[in-house]
Amino acid sequence: MQSRIERLEKQGVILGYGVRLAPEHSLGAVRAHVMIKVGPKETRAVTAALRAIDHVRVLHSVSGDVDLIAVAMTATVAEMDQVIDRIGALDGVERTTSSIILSTKFER
Repeated sequence: MQSRIERLEKQGVILGYGVRLAPEHSLGAVRAHVMIKVGPKETRAVTAALRAIDHVRVLHSVSGDVDLIAVAMTATVAEMDQVIDRIGALDGVERTTSSIILSTKFER
């Protein structure tokens, strides 16, 4: 089994490994989806600015009415409010719409 994993790593099929925390370790954390509408030709700059915000854990490029969806995580609602305001104030961001995650029904 180990040699198969090593071969897949060398072939570039496996790019890396990550850690998934048990749900009880993120209890109390506030998570939100922040939908972001970006100005024309601003996606690269906005992406770089979002990467610099530690509370932004994941960033998706999507089709539809918005261009990006960020997943942010903070310790408090007040801190999330500040993060969302910071995202909205970035150069190139036209508007944001946010949804705080109340619960996760399942995760694979």
